[in-house]
Amino acid sequence: MKKKLWSIVSSLVGSIFIITVCLTAFVVLSSRLSGGEPTLLGYQVKVVLSGSMEPTFRTGSIISIKLGDNRSSYKTGDIITFHMEEKLITHRIIDVKQENGQAVYKTKGDHNDGPDLWTVSAQNVVGKYTNFTIPYVGYALNYANSKAGSSLLLIVPGILLLISALRSITGAKKELEGSKA
Repeated sequence: MKKKLWSIVSSLVGSIFIITVCLTAFVVLSSRLSGGEPTLLGYQVKVVLSGSMEPTFRTGSIISIKLGDNRSSYKTGDIITFHMEEKLITHRIIDVKQENGQAVYKTKGDHNDGPDLWTVSAQNVVGKYTNFTIPYVGYALNYANSKAGSSLLLIVPGILLLISALRSITGAKKELEGSKA
């Protein structure tokens, strides 16, 4: 009974590992091929690279953002991701103003002492944080986006598929030999 349970658990863990590696490979390769961020049903996953929003989310986490359709509809307290000087930043809105008929947002990182020195125009907003965070996965995604990580994402699944094929062949061979005896 223990052996059968162990077999089921190890198969389940192995399957989860293979699915995770394949999904990560898909996300990384699709973003490389499209030349941008992978988007699924209007949502994107972003990696948190600094501690400015701790403890809301930690450095190395991944967060989900809903891409902005109406970028002037955000309100105080919302957490937005925006472009600022060729960087993506995710901070909380602390004030909303109108300039020339456009919404302009004053932002602040939760961990920062004071507000940001800039205001964010609605056109620079990418999207709004959806309250979905997975800690530490961002470190793996950052590595997977590197050249070495991308190579591993191609090599590891290939080796796993080869091992699986060899196990299937040897199992079939043993079964065939057992039925002949």
